[in-house]
Amino acid sequence: MTEAHIRIKNLRLRTFIGINKEEIEKKQDVIINIQIKFDANNAVNSTDISTTLNYKTITKEVIKFVEETHFALLEKMTNDVLNKVMDHPEVLWAEVEIDKPHALRFSDSVSISLSRSN
Repeated sequence: MTEAHIRIKNLRLRTFIGINKEEIEKKQDVIINIQIKFDANNAVNSTDISTTLNYKTITKEVIKFVEETHFALLEKMTNDVLNKVMDHPEVLWAEVEIDKPHALRFSDSVSISLSRSN
């Protein structure tokens, strides 16, 4: 098996994330990083997009979901995005890390990372 790794880096989106009044009423920035492992045996010898995992499709699904959903907890948001990625049967393993910039004073961001394999 030829194992391929896709890395979607620093996907910058805006969503409702948090439990405080201002967080519930105003969208905030989040930064999403996704790593995906999949079997690329067919894709490495082809020029047909149907032989590989389409990362553009996954990214569009994540963008739509995140931007249209309200989240209370970063943990739940990270798990829900991971579920979206894992819904694709070609995915062998995935990790999602989501940063919430400026969540704490004196910190660039707070992040949660979750991974799962099929």
